[in-house]
Amino acid sequence: MKKTTSHISPSFPIADLSDLWQHSLKQKYPIYLFLAICFNLIIAPAVYAANAESFTKFQAYALGLLGIVTFAFSIYLFVVMFQPEKF
Repeated sequence: MKKTTSHISPSFPIADLSDLWQHSLKQKYPIYLFLAICFNLIIAPAVYAANAESFTKFQAYALGLLGIVTFAFSIYLFVVMFQPEKF
């Protein structure tokens, strides 16, 4: 008897799904982007609470994302300065 799940059709190749999972583990940038967006969900309300009368929510999220990108870029440049042979 062939085991199938109710939400996946019987003709769906499970091997392709496992290949997709292995490929996604090799891709690190989408994971980093997802974590940065999740971190922005924590930072942006704090920025909005500090300046509620002068910023809109959109500006608070944009400012939080800009801060995260600036911090990540400064770390990248610091690593490039001290380990240039890797790049």
